[in-house]
Amino acid sequence: MKKTVLILLFQFSLLALVAQNRSNLLFTDDFTKLDTSNWVSEITPLPDSKVYCKDGSLFLDTKAGVTVWYKKPLTGNIRIEYTRKVLQEGNENDRVSDLNTFWMASDPRNKYLFTRNGVLESYDSLLLYYVGMGGNSNKTTRFRKYNGKGERVLLKEFTDSAHLLKSNKPYTITIDVKNNTTRYAVNGETWFEYTDPSVLKKGYFGFRSTKSRQSIDKISIYKLE
Repeated sequence: MKKTVLILLFQFSLLALVAQNRSNLLFTDDFTKLDTSNWVSEITPLPDSKVYCKDGSLFLDTKAGVTVWYKKPLTGNIRIEYTRKVLQEGNENDRVSDLNTFWMASDPRNKYLFTRNGVLESYDSLLLYYVGMGGNSNKTTRFRKYNGKGERVLLKEFTDSAHLLKSNKPYTITIDVKNNTTRYAVNGETWFEYTDPSVLKKGYFGFRSTKSRQSIDKISIYKLE
């Protein structure tokens, strides 16, 4: 009896949490089309590099660097959720590497952020948090903070296979910024968490990659209490 009550309480709490997230939904996109009123793409200008939507997914299919920015700034306590795969099916740009993300990005020198060409080094002057998941041709997974002074400060790094990429595997990514802490979770497991004395509380979110083909399913952004 006691066990049954505990299970019911847990289920009730879970349903309440889901309901709260739904009521605090700020934005969602199921990628039936690439709506340029919501997204801007910065792509290193090389042939056969493109960003497009197909069958309810956003595809990053590029020979070099790409960032796809959500065009509205995020502020305060927020959660970002989406599912993403690195594709390996014999296509030209297929490479298992660089499931990367920028969040809370801003330019200390320019109010208009979207001025770059997809080359990673062009973002060095920004303020932001960054995870490079399966970077360096799938040898490292790193969490950094860009400090706006050209320094990419390394906060934590993994090199073990459990924290590297597997081709065609769906990864559900959850990113939280709450009070002074930001968290990056993969399939429900926290990989990175950082309490920042100079927390970034306002900025832009962007999907980031280089030389690969990746699909991204529905994204949802919530306001957290």
